[in-house]
Amino acid sequence: MFEQDPFIIAELSGNHNQDFELAKAMVHAAAKAGVDAIKLQTYTPDTMTLNVRRDEFMVSESDSLWKGDNLYDLYAKASTPWEWHKPLFELAESLGLVAFSSPFDISAVNFLESLNVPIYKIASFEMTDIPLIQAVARTNKPIIMSTGMATFAEIEEAIATIRAIGNNPLTLLKCTSTYPARIEDSNLMTMADLAKRTGCQVGLSDHTQGLGAAVAATALGATAIEKHFVLDRCAGGVDAAFSMEPSEMAALVKACRDAKAALGRVVYGGSEAEQAAKKYRRSIYIAQDLPAGTVLGETHLKIIRPSFGLAPKYWPEVLGKVLKVDAIKGQPLAWNMME
Repeated sequence: MFEQDPFIIAELSGNHNQDFELAKAMVHAAAKAGVDAIKLQTYTPDTMTLNVRRDEFMVSESDSLWKGDNLYDLYAKASTPWEWHKPLFELAESLGLVAFSSPFDISAVNFLESLNVPIYKIASFEMTDIPLIQAVARTNKPIIMSTGMATFAEIEEAIATIRAIGNNPLTLLKCTSTYPARIEDSNLMTMADLAKRTGCQVGLSDHTQGLGAAVAATALGATAIEKHFVLDRCAGGVDAAFSMEPSEMAALVKACRDAKAALGRVVYGGSEAEQAAKKYRRSIYIAQDLPAGTVLGETHLKIIRPSFGLAPKYWPEVLGKVLKVDAIKGQPLAWNMME
Protein backbone atom coordinates (compact mmCIF):
# COMPACT_ATOMS: atom_id res chain seq x y z
CA MET A 1 0.00 0.00 0.00
CA PHE A 2 2.85 2.39 0.80
CA GLU A 3 6.04 3.11 -1.14
CA GLN A 4 8.03 3.55 2.07
CA ASP A 5 8.06 0.94 4.83
CA PRO A 6 7.31 2.12 7.39
CA PHE A 7 5.26 4.98 5.95
CA ILE A 8 5.80 7.85 8.41
CA ILE A 9 3.02 10.42 8.81
CA ALA A 10 3.32 13.80 10.51
CA GLU A 11 -0.08 14.73 11.97
CA LEU A 12 -0.42 18.51 11.98
CA SER A 13 -3.67 18.48 13.97
CA GLY A 14 -4.39 21.90 15.51
CA ASN A 15 -0.80 22.75 16.39
CA HIS A 16 -0.89 25.53 13.79
CA ASN A 17 -2.79 27.65 16.33
CA GLN A 18 -5.02 29.05 13.54
CA ASP A 19 -1.98 30.65 11.89
CA PHE A 20 -1.74 29.78 8.18
CA GLU A 21 1.92 30.82 7.93
CA LEU A 22 2.73 28.55 10.86
CA ALA A 23 0.86 25.71 9.16
CA LYS A 24 2.95 26.17 6.01
CA ALA A 25 6.14 26.28 8.08
CA MET A 26 5.10 22.98 9.68
CA VAL A 27 4.75 21.36 6.27
CA HIS A 28 8.21 22.56 5.25
CA ALA A 29 9.71 21.33 8.53
CA ALA A 30 8.00 17.94 8.23
CA ALA A 31 9.44 17.47 4.75
CA LYS A 32 12.91 18.43 5.97
CA ALA A 33 12.57 15.92 8.82
CA GLY A 34 12.14 13.15 6.24
CA VAL A 35 8.55 12.05 6.80
CA ASP A 36 6.57 10.51 3.96
CA ALA A 37 3.25 12.28 4.51
CA ILE A 38 1.44 15.04 6.33
CA LYS A 39 -2.10 14.65 7.59
CA LEU A 40 -4.77 17.17 8.48
CA GLN A 41 -8.08 16.79 10.30
CA THR A 42 -11.15 17.96 8.43
CA TYR A 43 -13.96 19.21 10.65
CA THR A 44 -15.62 22.29 12.08
CA PRO A 45 -16.96 22.61 15.60
CA ASP A 46 -20.46 22.22 14.14
CA THR A 47 -19.60 18.92 12.43
CA MET A 48 -18.15 17.59 15.68
CA THR A 49 -20.63 18.60 18.36
CA LEU A 50 -23.33 21.06 19.43
CA ASN A 51 -22.76 24.47 20.93
CA VAL A 52 -24.15 23.39 24.28
CA ARG A 53 -22.76 24.22 27.73
CA ARG A 54 -24.10 21.31 29.78
CA ASP A 55 -21.68 19.20 31.80
CA GLU A 56 -21.58 16.33 29.31
CA PHE A 57 -20.22 18.74 26.71
CA MET A 58 -17.25 19.62 28.94
CA VAL A 59 -13.91 17.81 29.17
CA SER A 60 -13.98 16.55 32.74
CA GLU A 61 -11.14 14.01 33.02
CA SER A 62 -8.67 15.23 35.65
CA ASP A 63 -5.61 14.07 33.67
CA SER A 64 -6.74 15.52 30.33
CA LEU A 65 -4.73 18.24 28.60
CA TRP A 66 -8.06 19.91 27.87
CA LYS A 67 -9.74 19.60 31.29
CA GLY A 68 -12.42 22.23 31.71
CA ASP A 69 -12.75 23.01 27.99
CA ASN A 70 -16.13 23.02 26.33
CA LEU A 71 -16.10 20.63 23.36
CA TYR A 72 -17.42 23.19 20.90
CA ASP A 73 -14.79 25.75 21.91
CA LEU A 74 -12.03 23.14 21.85
CA TYR A 75 -12.89 22.02 18.33
CA ALA A 76 -13.14 25.60 17.15
CA LYS A 77 -9.63 26.21 18.44
CA ALA A 78 -8.19 22.97 17.08
CA SER A 79 -9.83 22.82 13.67
CA THR A 80 -7.99 23.44 10.43
CA PRO A 81 -9.91 25.91 8.23
CA TRP A 82 -11.19 24.10 5.16
CA GLU A 83 -9.90 26.83 2.85
CA TRP A 84 -6.37 25.95 4.00
CA HIS A 85 -6.57 22.35 2.83
CA LYS A 86 -5.94 22.88 -0.88
CA PRO A 87 -2.90 25.16 -0.52
CA LEU A 88 -1.41 22.99 2.24
CA PHE A 89 -1.93 19.83 0.18
CA GLU A 90 -0.37 21.48 -2.87
CA LEU A 91 2.60 22.69 -0.80
CA ALA A 92 3.14 19.22 0.66
CA GLU A 93 2.95 17.58 -2.76
CA SER A 94 5.46 20.09 -4.17
CA LEU A 95 7.84 18.96 -1.42
CA GLY A 96 7.41 15.29 -2.33
CA LEU A 97 5.01 14.43 0.48
CA VAL A 98 1.73 12.54 0.36
CA ALA A 99 -1.01 14.78 1.79
CA PHE A 100 -4.33 13.56 3.15
CA SER A 101 -6.75 13.99 6.03
CA SER A 102 -9.15 12.48 8.54
CA PRO A 103 -12.77 13.39 7.78
CA PHE A 104 -15.10 13.49 10.76
CA ASP A 105 -18.42 13.53 8.95
CA ILE A 106 -19.80 12.88 5.48
CA SER A 107 -19.61 16.54 4.46
CA ALA A 108 -15.85 16.35 5.09
CA VAL A 109 -15.60 13.25 2.90
CA ASN A 110 -17.36 15.08 0.07
CA PHE A 111 -15.07 18.07 0.51
CA LEU A 112 -11.91 15.93 0.52
CA GLU A 113 -13.11 14.09 -2.58
CA SER A 114 -13.31 17.46 -4.34
CA LEU A 115 -9.58 17.78 -3.57
CA ASN A 116 -8.90 14.22 -4.77
CA VAL A 117 -7.05 13.11 -1.65
CA PRO A 118 -5.15 9.83 -2.20
CA ILE A 119 -5.82 8.24 1.21
CA TYR A 120 -8.38 8.53 4.00
CA LYS A 121 -7.79 8.17 7.72
CA ILE A 122 -10.54 7.08 10.11
CA ALA A 123 -9.79 8.44 13.58
CA SER A 124 -10.07 6.07 16.52
CA PHE A 125 -13.09 7.83 18.05
CA GLU A 126 -14.92 7.53 14.71
CA MET A 127 -14.35 3.77 14.35
CA THR A 128 -17.93 3.07 15.35
CA ASP A 129 -19.41 5.70 12.99
CA ILE A 130 -20.59 3.20 10.39
CA PRO A 131 -22.19 5.79 8.05
CA LEU A 132 -18.88 7.69 7.95
CA ILE A 133 -16.93 4.49 7.24
CA GLN A 134 -19.36 3.61 4.46
CA ALA A 135 -18.90 7.04 2.88
CA VAL A 136 -15.11 6.68 2.98
CA ALA A 137 -15.26 3.14 1.57
CA ARG A 138 -17.34 4.36 -1.38
CA THR A 139 -14.44 6.57 -2.48
CA ASN A 140 -12.48 3.39 -3.40
CA LYS A 141 -9.39 5.00 -1.87
CA PRO A 142 -6.95 3.32 0.54
CA ILE A 143 -8.01 3.61 4.18
CA ILE A 144 -5.95 3.92 7.34
CA MET A 145 -8.04 3.24 10.45
CA SER A 146 -7.01 3.77 14.07
CA THR A 147 -8.47 1.13 16.36
CA GLY A 148 -8.10 2.96 19.67
CA MET A 149 -10.57 1.69 22.25
CA ALA A 150 -12.42 -0.55 19.80
CA THR A 151 -13.18 -4.12 20.79
CA PHE A 152 -12.21 -6.79 18.30
CA ALA A 153 -15.91 -7.19 17.45
CA GLU A 154 -16.11 -3.48 16.61
CA ILE A 155 -12.96 -3.76 14.48
CA GLU A 156 -14.48 -6.71 12.64
CA GLU A 157 -17.68 -4.73 12.06
CA ALA A 158 -15.74 -1.77 10.63
CA ILE A 159 -13.72 -4.05 8.34
CA ALA A 160 -16.89 -5.85 7.20
CA THR A 161 -18.50 -2.48 6.47
CA ILE A 162 -15.60 -1.54 4.20
CA ARG A 163 -15.44 -4.95 2.52
CA ALA A 164 -19.18 -4.95 1.81
CA ILE A 165 -18.64 -1.88 -0.36
CA GLY A 166 -15.22 -2.43 -1.92
CA ASN A 167 -11.75 -3.86 -1.58
CA ASN A 168 -10.06 -0.69 -0.35
CA PRO A 169 -6.46 -1.29 0.74
CA LEU A 170 -6.74 -1.15 4.53
CA THR A 171 -4.18 -0.50 7.25
CA LEU A 172 -5.17 -0.80 10.92
CA LEU A 173 -3.30 1.36 13.41
CA LYS A 174 -2.88 0.37 17.04
CA CYS A 175 -3.70 3.49 18.99
CA THR A 176 -3.88 4.32 22.68
CA SER A 177 -6.60 6.96 22.99
CA THR A 178 -5.10 8.96 25.84
CA TYR A 179 -3.23 12.21 25.30
CA PRO A 180 -0.37 11.85 26.00
CA ALA A 181 -0.30 8.05 26.28
CA ARG A 182 1.94 6.22 28.74
CA ILE A 183 4.49 4.01 27.03
CA GLU A 184 3.37 1.06 29.17
CA ASP A 185 -0.16 1.42 27.79
CA SER A 186 1.01 0.92 24.20
CA ASN A 187 0.36 -2.85 24.23
CA LEU A 188 2.03 -3.27 20.86
CA MET A 189 1.52 -7.02 20.87
CA THR A 190 -2.09 -6.15 20.00
CA MET A 191 -0.82 -4.69 16.72
CA ALA A 192 0.90 -7.94 15.79
CA ASP A 193 -2.23 -9.88 16.77
CA LEU A 194 -4.37 -7.59 14.58
CA ALA A 195 -2.22 -8.44 11.58
CA LYS A 196 -2.54 -12.15 12.28
CA ARG A 197 -6.29 -12.13 12.90
CA THR A 198 -7.40 -9.74 10.15
CA GLY A 199 -4.81 -10.18 7.41
CA CYS A 200 -4.57 -6.38 7.17
CA GLN A 201 -1.44 -4.30 7.18
CA VAL A 202 -0.89 -2.74 10.60
CA GLY A 203 0.84 0.24 12.11
CA LEU A 204 0.88 2.61 15.06
CA SER A 205 -0.78 5.93 15.76
CA ASP A 206 1.52 6.98 18.57
CA HIS A 207 0.54 9.42 21.32
CA THR A 208 3.48 8.61 23.60
CA GLN A 209 6.27 11.07 24.26
CA GLY A 210 9.42 9.85 22.53
CA LEU A 211 10.24 7.41 19.79
CA GLY A 212 10.54 4.10 21.64
CA ALA A 213 7.03 2.87 20.83
CA ALA A 214 7.39 3.72 17.14
CA VAL A 215 10.70 1.85 16.84
CA ALA A 216 9.29 -1.17 18.68
CA ALA A 217 6.23 -1.14 16.43
CA THR A 218 8.45 -1.11 13.36
CA ALA A 219 10.29 -4.16 14.68
CA LEU A 220 6.92 -5.88 15.16
CA GLY A 221 5.88 -5.30 11.56
CA ALA A 222 4.30 -1.84 11.46
CA THR A 223 4.02 -0.54 7.90
CA ALA A 224 2.78 2.92 8.98
CA ILE A 225 3.71 5.19 11.88
CA GLU A 226 1.70 8.31 12.67
CA LYS A 227 3.03 10.92 15.08
CA HIS A 228 1.73 14.38 15.99
CA PHE A 229 4.01 17.21 14.91
CA VAL A 230 4.76 20.69 16.25
CA LEU A 231 7.42 23.28 15.47
CA ASP A 232 8.02 24.25 19.09
CA ARG A 233 6.35 22.55 22.06
CA CYS A 234 7.08 25.53 24.27
CA ALA A 235 5.09 27.79 21.94
CA GLY A 236 1.98 25.73 22.64
CA GLY A 237 -0.59 24.06 20.46
CA VAL A 238 -3.58 21.90 21.35
CA ASP A 239 -1.56 18.69 20.93
CA ALA A 240 1.89 20.09 21.67
CA ALA A 241 2.44 18.01 24.82
CA PHE A 242 2.56 14.75 22.86
CA SER A 243 3.86 16.10 19.54
CA MET A 244 7.38 15.83 18.14
CA GLU A 245 9.51 18.81 17.23
CA PRO A 246 11.38 18.71 13.89
CA SER A 247 14.67 17.38 15.28
CA GLU A 248 12.81 14.66 17.18
CA MET A 249 10.80 13.71 14.12
CA ALA A 250 13.98 13.45 12.08
CA ALA A 251 15.41 11.16 14.77
CA LEU A 252 12.24 9.05 14.70
CA VAL A 253 12.39 8.72 10.92
CA LYS A 254 16.01 7.54 11.09
CA ALA A 255 15.38 5.17 14.00
CA CYS A 256 12.37 3.56 12.29
CA ARG A 257 14.22 3.23 9.00
CA ASP A 258 17.17 1.67 10.84
CA ALA A 259 14.86 -0.70 12.73
CA LYS A 260 13.26 -1.82 9.48
CA ALA A 261 16.65 -2.30 7.81
CA ALA A 262 17.91 -4.27 10.81
CA LEU A 263 15.08 -6.81 10.46
CA GLY A 264 16.49 -7.96 7.13
CA ARG A 265 15.82 -11.61 6.29
CA VAL A 266 16.55 -15.02 7.78
CA VAL A 267 20.29 -15.66 7.34
CA TYR A 268 22.50 -18.37 8.84
CA GLY A 269 26.24 -18.66 8.31
CA GLY A 270 26.83 -14.93 8.33
CA SER A 271 25.96 -12.21 5.88
CA GLU A 272 28.05 -11.53 2.79
CA ALA A 273 29.72 -8.70 4.68
CA GLU A 274 30.81 -11.12 7.42
CA GLN A 275 32.50 -13.72 5.23
CA ALA A 276 35.94 -12.10 5.31
CA ALA A 277 35.87 -12.13 9.12
CA LYS A 278 35.64 -15.93 9.22
CA LYS A 279 39.42 -16.13 8.92
CA TYR A 280 39.64 -14.87 12.49
CA ARG A 281 38.03 -18.01 13.87
CA ARG A 282 40.35 -20.48 15.62
CA SER A 283 42.08 -23.49 14.07
CA ILE A 284 44.93 -25.94 14.84
CA TYR A 285 48.48 -24.69 14.21
CA ILE A 286 51.98 -26.07 14.68
CA ALA A 287 53.31 -24.47 17.89
CA GLN A 288 57.05 -25.22 17.36
CA ASP A 289 59.45 -26.41 14.67
CA LEU A 290 59.00 -30.18 14.28
CA PRO A 291 60.82 -32.83 12.23
CA ALA A 292 59.05 -35.50 10.21
CA GLY A 293 58.24 -38.52 12.36
CA THR A 294 57.12 -36.47 15.36
CA VAL A 295 54.19 -38.02 17.22
CA LEU A 296 51.94 -35.04 17.74
CA GLY A 297 51.12 -34.17 21.33
CA GLU A 298 49.46 -31.24 23.07
CA THR A 299 52.74 -29.31 23.37
CA HIS A 300 53.31 -29.47 19.62
CA LEU A 301 50.01 -27.92 18.62
CA LYS A 302 47.83 -24.98 19.60
CA ILE A 303 44.30 -23.85 18.85
CA ILE A 304 44.69 -20.23 17.80
CA ARG A 305 43.50 -17.58 15.40
CA PRO A 306 43.41 -17.45 12.31
CA SER A 307 41.36 -20.26 10.80
CA PHE A 308 43.57 -21.69 8.03
CA GLY A 309 44.33 -24.92 9.85
CA LEU A 310 42.09 -27.82 10.79
CA ALA A 311 39.00 -26.93 12.77
CA PRO A 312 39.28 -27.23 16.57
CA LYS A 313 36.77 -30.09 16.58
CA TYR A 314 39.51 -32.35 15.12
CA TRP A 315 41.83 -31.84 18.11
CA PRO A 316 41.19 -35.33 19.59
CA GLU A 317 41.80 -36.96 16.20
CA VAL A 318 45.15 -35.30 15.44
CA LEU A 319 46.74 -36.00 18.82
CA GLY A 320 48.90 -39.10 18.39
CA LYS A 321 49.17 -38.73 14.63
CA VAL A 322 52.67 -38.89 13.09
CA LEU A 323 54.04 -36.03 11.00
CA LYS A 324 55.28 -37.22 7.60
CA VAL A 325 56.86 -33.87 6.72
CA ASP A 326 58.97 -31.30 8.53
CA ALA A 327 56.80 -28.54 10.00
CA ILE A 328 57.60 -25.06 11.25
CA LYS A 329 56.12 -22.96 14.02
CA GLY A 330 53.10 -21.03 12.79
CA GLN A 331 52.20 -23.53 10.05
CA PRO A 332 48.51 -24.45 9.79
CA LEU A 333 47.95 -28.13 10.36
CA ALA A 334 46.46 -30.08 7.42
CA TRP A 335 45.51 -33.73 6.97
CA ASN A 336 48.12 -34.27 4.23
CA MET A 337 50.88 -33.45 6.73
CA MET A 338 50.12 -36.56 8.80
CA GLU A 339 50.29 -40.33 8.30
